[in-house]
Amino acid sequence: MGMRLGTISTPAGSRAVALVEGRLVELEGSVRELCAAEPDALRAAISASTQSHDYDPQRLLPAIPDSGKVLAIGRNYASHVAEMTGGPHPGKPVIFARFKTSLCGPFAPVRRSHVSVQMDWEAELAVVIGRPGRYISEGSAMEHVFGYCAFNDITYRDYQDHGPQWTPGKNFDASGPLGPFIVTADEVENPGDLDVSCSVILAAGTEEERQSSNTSLLLYDIPRLISYISEFATLESGDVIATGTPGGVGKGRQPQVWLEPGQTLITRVEGVGEMRNEVLEESWTGA
Repeated sequence: MGMRLGTISTPAGSRAVALVEGRLVELEGSVRELCAAEPDALRAAISASTQSHDYDPQRLLPAIPDSGKVLAIGRNYASHVAEMTGGPHPGKPVIFARFKTSLCGPFAPVRRSHVSVQMDWEAELAVVIGRPGRYISEGSAMEHVFGYCAFNDITYRDYQDHGPQWTPGKNFDASGPLGPFIVTADEVENPGDLDVSCSVILAAGTEEERQSSNTSLLLYDIPRLISYISEFATLESGDVIATGTPGGVGKGRQPQVWLEPGQTLITRVEGVGEMRNEVLEESWTGA
């Protein structure tokens, strides 16, 4: 029986929850800690809970807000490689890190920074690690997966291009919606065949599809990514791997197109969930 775990804000602070029959059931511990639990223990914890809340999407925080590592994969679809570089795909997975401060809730507004207008979208499937491991073989890699989320790797392209490292453009505060929930692995029959899409609702109310692809087109699939990352770093419970975005980003268009205040960003991953994030202008009056 699959489960959906997430994190909500409460007057007493953030709380881990499970979505059960349309209600948010509070759980002991953080989602990061729960990723290490066995399924039977999780089900027992859900059954034993005495505190629940009405489902309110605005209260949802990043599904796992305190991940030890958020590792994102660049240029992992041929269509995205073609639009960004026009060259051959990388010989090894391209990996960069996201800070936890760069994450935001699945229905939270994303605020365009006052220092840049080059705010771009990148819809992705994210993998959440359950069982820790180092030097994991591709054959056993899926045994280490706890579940899956949707992710949008919102990127400030000018800051990404300030130097050879992408860290600045990928880590603006609260720029990476993650959620809406972690869908446990037993609920996703084939993560290697999931539709991934991104749309933008314009200020006039029209919805435009910007990206549409499938995880079957990943250049490096989930087992390969897990195995490769575990060659240099121990993967721990609650770590997140964002598997990369397909073609259709704003930078790759002619002319280039950026997210604008007044629009709404929609990220969809088949069988995993949908996120909606209104784009607002950052309120900044100076230090």
